[in-house]
Amino acid sequence: MRKIIATSIAATSLLALAACGGSNAPAEEPAAAPAETAEAAPAAEEAAPAPEPEAEVTPATFADLTGDAAAGAKVFVKCKTCHVLEDGVNRVGPHLYGVVGRTAGSVEGFNYSKANSESGITWTTDVLFDYLEAPQTYLKGTRMAFPGIKDAQERADLIAYLEANGEV
Repeated sequence: MRKIIATSIAATSLLALAACGGSNAPAEEPAAAPAETAEAAPAAEEAAPAPEPEAEVTPATFADLTGDAAAGAKVFVKCKTCHVLEDGVNRVGPHLYGVVGRTAGSVEGFNYSKANSESGITWTTDVLFDYLEAPQTYLKGTRMAFPGIKDAQERADLIAYLEANGEV
C-alpha cells in the first residue's frame, strides 16, 4: 500500500514539474525551428503593432485634490525635526502656526535666508503645494535643507493639517 501511495505521489510531482517546465526526466533535444527566410523576417516586422503614443502627464495641482488633515498629521512627522505648530516657538525652522496666508520671511525672531525674506511670497495653499514638492528648486537660495514631498496627495494632506492647526 505504501509503495502505491509513494508511486502515486512521485507521478503527481513529476506531472506538476512538467507543467511548470521542470522535469526529473533527461532533457530532450528541442525540435529544430523552421529556418527563417529573408522574406519572412520583414513580414514579421511589418506585423508588429505600432507603439502607443505616450500620454502626457499633467502634474496635479492643489485644486485637483482633497486634503485630509488626519493623514496630514502623519506627513507632518517629516517636518517636526525643524518646525512646530506652536505660535512663537521657533526651532531650526520658523514655527508653522498660521503659515497658510502668511508672508514668507515674516516670523518675528527667526533669521531667514535672504532668498526667503526677500521673496515676496505669500504662503497660499497653491504656493505651499508647489514649494513643498522641492523647496530648494522652488526658492533658490533657501536654507531649508529638505528634499521635498514628491507625492501630491501627501502634500495636500499636509496643507490641510497646517490649515486645521493654525489661524487661517
